[in-house]
Amino acid sequence: MKKVFYLNSCETCRKIIAKFDLRGWEMREIKKEPITKEEVEAMHKITNSYEDIFSKKSTQIKLREIDPKTLTEDDYKELLLDHYTFLKRPVFLTDNEIFVGNDKKNIDNLRAFFNGN
Repeated sequence: MKKVFYLNSCETCRKIIAKFDLRGWEMREIKKEPITKEEVEAMHKITNSYEDIFSKKSTQIKLREIDPKTLTEDDYKELLLDHYTFLKRPVFLTDNEIFVGNDKKNIDNLRAFFNGN
């Protein structure tokens, strides 16, 4: 499995995706094709945390008056499945590796992954 979960309207996602040769990767625009329970669980299997794949910058947090400090792992999972903006992006997912978000360390790890494969 090689999947990239992204949001087309996200300039940062587009810039990151453009850096890599993604031939053979399934591209999933999460607004048009939301992530499934199985995909969220596959991400969790690698990270051991729904919070790690949850975007605390989602506009839905303020709209829904959510206090992220009060959320449990089950809450994170439920929210991830409820609305696409709760997924931290982009997410590059393989059978046994995951790269989540746009921080420098993640991009460096992603670059190393692509250089090694």
